[in-house]
Amino acid sequence: MDLPPAPREEPLAQVTRLLDKDGRPFAQFYETNRRIVPLRKVAPVMRRAIVAIEDARFYEHGGLDVRGTLRALLTNTQAGSIRQGGSSLTQQLVKNILVENARTAAERDRARAPNLARKITELRLAMALEKKYRKAEILERYLNIAYFGAGAHGVEAAARRFFSTSASKLTLEQAATLAGAVRMPYSTDPSLGREHRARLRERRDLVLDRMAGLNWISKQEAARAKAAPLGIELRPEPGGCEQSEYPFYCLYVQRELLSNPAFGNTEAERRNRLARGGLTITTSLDPIAQRAAEQAIKRHVSPEDTEVAAEAMVEPRTGRIRAMAASKGFGRNPGNRKNGPRTTFNLVADVAHGGGQGFQAGSTFKVYTLATALKQGWRFGDGFMTPGSLVPSQGYRDCDGKPVNDPNSRILNASGEGEGGPHSLETGTWKSVNIFYMMLERKVGLCNVVRTAKALGITRADGKPLREVPTFTLGINEMDPVTVAASFATFAARGMYCRPLAIVEIVGRDGRRTHVPPVCERVIERPVADAVNHVLEGVFDQGTMKGQSPGMPAAGKTGTNNGYTSAWFAGYTPALAAAVSVGDIRGSYRFPLQGVRIGDRFYGSVQGASLPGPIWVESMRSALRNTETRGFPGPDMSRFGGGHTPGLEEALAREEAGEREREGRRRGDHGFGRRYRRLMEWLMGEAVLPPSYGRPRRDRERHRSHGFFDW
Repeated sequence: MDLPPAPREEPLAQVTRLLDKDGRPFAQFYETNRRIVPLRKVAPVMRRAIVAIEDARFYEHGGLDVRGTLRALLTNTQAGSIRQGGSSLTQQLVKNILVENARTAAERDRARAPNLARKITELRLAMALEKKYRKAEILERYLNIAYFGAGAHGVEAAARRFFSTSASKLTLEQAATLAGAVRMPYSTDPSLGREHRARLRERRDLVLDRMAGLNWISKQEAARAKAAPLGIELRPEPGGCEQSEYPFYCLYVQRELLSNPAFGNTEAERRNRLARGGLTITTSLDPIAQRAAEQAIKRHVSPEDTEVAAEAMVEPRTGRIRAMAASKGFGRNPGNRKNGPRTTFNLVADVAHGGGQGFQAGSTFKVYTLATALKQGWRFGDGFMTPGSLVPSQGYRDCDGKPVNDPNSRILNASGEGEGGPHSLETGTWKSVNIFYMMLERKVGLCNVVRTAKALGITRADGKPLREVPTFTLGINEMDPVTVAASFATFAARGMYCRPLAIVEIVGRDGRRTHVPPVCERVIERPVADAVNHVLEGVFDQGTMKGQSPGMPAAGKTGTNNGYTSAWFAGYTPALAAAVSVGDIRGSYRFPLQGVRIGDRFYGSVQGASLPGPIWVESMRSALRNTETRGFPGPDMSRFGGGHTPGLEEALAREEAGEREREGRRRGDHGFGRRYRRLMEWLMGEAVLPPSYGRPRRDRERHRSHGFFDW
């Protein structure tokens, strides 16, 4: 009777759940599928059922049930097999605690060893446990630690797994089923087939008979319950990101938890906490924005395409990531083949968060040169004459002061994105003129542009240092959509950069809440950000995205890389920023986006405005359909107005005249077409035919005075 102390109890492994911003679960991680619940949240009938079959004298003994042990010994001897267990419920709790505490297979074997020494140790510890806890506390611990089969540890997980319900709502039949499963959880596992379910039903009926024999239920209740079907409704309990509803977002959160020292000193400690900690992690994922991004991508890009599209949506002023979507599913392809509808890379994120190498961001990087110029005092309308090609042979220095000129390269304007001639900040941006921006970068300083980009959160997807070369402004660095979206959100937030944030709050197993606040910093002046917004709004009205609008005030920039290796669109409204990338998953340099069929459409070449742009527009329109529309603050014209570019007005006038002439030819203002222009307009729904149309000439003469053409 010289009892040892009660066994040491490690915190039980529980499920860690990820919730979206509305509190809806979308992923979970676990080493053990368990959710601890207090005894008051376990149906009384479940408490009675487990006590009836496992230890009917539980409330009478002090850890050792002498009568129960002798009865089990006699019954088992007569039957020649194990028909009853001699261990009290408290002894079974001790055994489970020792198994849970075991860290090696040898320790687990010792905790289960069928010998007298182990039973005596178990008994002494059970008596010590009875001195430490009240009966209700022992029962609560047992119900939460016991294994019920089908991967369910604890009564709450078992109720969910077996019957898609909770422990508090278990019926008599369900409670008896779970109580019967505890003794033989592997041979009665309902997920393993018909024979296992038949044994489980036998165990259920045994429990019902035992409860009736103890007069805890009537014989009629037992008979009705035994006549009922087993009623198993197996609920899947997926674990990990591959089985998550939003796998790319899940993977981002998982990698954030495993890599951030704030969640543990070592990766092993962080991984153990994630798998066993029973955390409830609320994320910033917005299901409306997420579905909008997924559906927009799905309409344009097929999972079977080797070309992949990815989109991230980030909230300005907080950095909260609202959506992460990609054209492929997450996971391994059938037969582990290299290409297919799935991928193991987080296409939306950087390498640190499970992503790949990313794609060159293209002309989206011109915004950093634009912001640098405005910060240095350039005004709207300021510009210069640009040639048809440019050799960056002088004037470029990196941030170490080293010349990085490239006299062997010749820069041309991307097809469809502008020509040589006079250009201002606006026209050079709207038409995305490469040579204009190469020259502007040289004028404001390559290093200054790099510093602006870094201040706005720009880092390479692979984690390596940014390449500080003359073509920096043309986006030669490989990026990921999360980083680019968060960077562009800075302009929507009027110069406030916020680090991308996926985790909003963590609730521990003890109920303690840890709020994760945004990490924000002012990196450019508000007036400069307002001026950038003013210029980038014109991309939709007069630039590369003309004719494509989300139906609300928006600003953005297309990105088409040299050789069409990848294509981007990044943009924002005051409420939300997003970035869309498109490239070939097999390698963007080896497989440029030329002469390709993506989805159900053929592309001679993919540009920022031809595929990423429409995905962006459609997704933003849907994501913000319930959001109040508001515009950007206007720019300070006293600071940024009044610029001038020699020859630009004349060039624009000539361009406008040429456009009118081309439009006239399109509408048919010549020869045969001019004669039948009104008919063509009528067919297009743009005009009403005069009553005289189709009459003989002599009849038509009477109608000329009304201003109609001579048909």
